[in-house]
Amino acid sequence: MLLVGKGSSVGHGTELSPDISRGLGLYFLVLGLLNAYYCVRLWTDKGFQEKWKGANEPVSKVRLAAFPLVWSLLTTYMLGTSIEFFNGVGPVLSEAFRDWMDRLMGPVNYFVISTAAFIALIVFRRIFAKNVTGWVLLNGSLLFIGISMTDPDFRGIVAKPDNVPITMLIYSVGFTTWLALRQAVINDDRIKEGKKPLEAEGAEKVLTWPDLVYTEMLAMVLCTVFLLVWSICLKAPLEPPASTTKIPNPSKAPWYFLGLQEMLVYFDPWLAGVVLPTYIIIGLCAMPYIDYNKKGNGYYTFAERPFAIITFLFGFLVLWVVLIVLGTFLRGPNWNFFGFYEVWDPDKTVALNNIDLSDLLYLDLLNTGKPSNILAREWLGILLVLSYFLITPFIMAKTFMKEMFIRMGLIRFLVMTNIFLMMAFLPIKMVLRWAFNLKYIIAIPEMFLNV
Repeated sequence: MLLVGKGSSVGHGTELSPDISRGLGLYFLVLGLLNAYYCVRLWTDKGFQEKWKGANEPVSKVRLAAFPLVWSLLTTYMLGTSIEFFNGVGPVLSEAFRDWMDRLMGPVNYFVISTAAFIALIVFRRIFAKNVTGWVLLNGSLLFIGISMTDPDFRGIVAKPDNVPITMLIYSVGFTTWLALRQAVINDDRIKEGKKPLEAEGAEKVLTWPDLVYTEMLAMVLCTVFLLVWSICLKAPLEPPASTTKIPNPSKAPWYFLGLQEMLVYFDPWLAGVVLPTYIIIGLCAMPYIDYNKKGNGYYTFAERPFAIITFLFGFLVLWVVLIVLGTFLRGPNWNFFGFYEVWDPDKTVALNNIDLSDLLYLDLLNTGKPSNILAREWLGILLVLSYFLITPFIMAKTFMKEMFIRMGLIRFLVMTNIFLMMAFLPIKMVLRWAFNLKYIIAIPEMFLNV
């Protein structure tokens, strides 16, 4: 069972205080009212009314009314849940569901689910770009968060003032991604029909004064009001003065560096903190010079720039935003992984036996001691890394990127593939760590060179 009545799930602190119950009651009331307005729009839509009048068979009318009817029932459930919370008897998550979710979640499953969701986003982008899909995903996530707030561990993490901006980041990134793909799908269809993109229609010039300045002033006022309300409603996440006798556990970087901190699990500091960020900056600077495709400038499109869009979205969403969310909500004391509803126990221990590639070769496969000579010990790792960065680009140029190689030329193609392979190196290293507990492909601690 997903939900149980209040007090039916004991032993996990699911009893809600009156303030929390009232807060969740208000939350579901606002959510229900928004969906009630959406239901009114569904039933009174002109297109729906015309189809309803034109449907002669009862089966056709049932199919036509199925979605509005289901959504009306869901809205009724939201409003009823709001009343329950106001009366202090709102539903809470069952112990079985929370335990199942905690067992399901882990670094491997989290990354696999995130990658699968990204692939589905690209493959089924036309479905994702629909208004109804965006509304269903938004309400599904809001319902999940609302019901999950009945769990004290989930509530303690998500409602922490430090983490509120990350929740806003998730929804803002989700909305802008949905909007961009929606515009891209619409423009792709228009271009296919021989029409101009939406951005090309009505592209008249406006004056900086007063049009732009008034808009910016209004945005400034609204932003100031929002920050004032935020500062009044949420306590500033100030911690006690720094002390050498008491170190925070977990000790986390600012949210925008949590992706880099997560990389430290898989790479040495010089790679995760210096080389990879430098590659990101260099890659962003080099893009205008290595990009040979002049289409898609000034308007949204996917069909005209699939490789560029998929590469950017994977790097930004999966390798940056997903890692920030992981570091914020799922990394606890000692940087251990914790489920959504798991208690952050500082004494939690995870048995790991991380090994290097040379250990796997000489100790496990050959059953011999590792050579003392660095080259003799690390030859396999050096060969694999050099082959990955030096040979793979030419394989790509001869196979699935042959046309791109011809159009870009040797130098631009090598720069592009080198940046691309460095980006792909992160998920490859993550998979090797999870699948084989492989710590380093090249381990030369004598020279502080570990890859």
